Amino acid sequence: MERRNVSEPGARGKPSPMARALDLARKAAAIGEVPVGAVVVDASGAVIGEAHNETLRLADPTAHAECLAIRRAAARVGSERLVGCDIHVTLEPCAMCAAAISLARLRRLYYGASDPKGGAVEHGVRFFSSPSCHHAPEVYGGISEREAAALLKRFFNDRR
Repeated sequence: MERRNVSEPGARGKPSPMARALDLARKAAAIGEVPVGAVVVDASGAVIGEAHNETLRLADPTAHAECLAIRRAAARVGSERLVGCDIHVTLEPCAMCAAAISLARLRRLYYGASDPKGGAVEHGVRFFSSPSCHHAPEVYGGISEREAAALLKRFFNDRR
């Protein structure tokens, strides 16, 4: 899989979806959750679902930011398929979240920090390159990477 580093699209005068995802990640950190935020936008760039990690609060190991944002977007549009929509997430998705992105048929994935230990896009199983993957989005990594990585580093350093 080819990693593409590009500037994130955004509408003039509006914060970018990654800026919103970073705000959500900061909210997660403030309540003791791993600081990951995700935003799903439709083809026009309108936010249709957003979330931060809530695994502790919900006592749910599947309550990752991506899965929650996808659930909210799907509920909003009334379909399990989010064709033409994009997801912006602060951390490289894990295997579970990569599978959810594929199943939702999201058009593009924009992510911030790479995750050599738990990521499944550039690292690990490289889900979108797997023969069992039915749909692979376009992938753009490294969006606001330094800020996303710094949030995670600060969060985990504070817990040591």
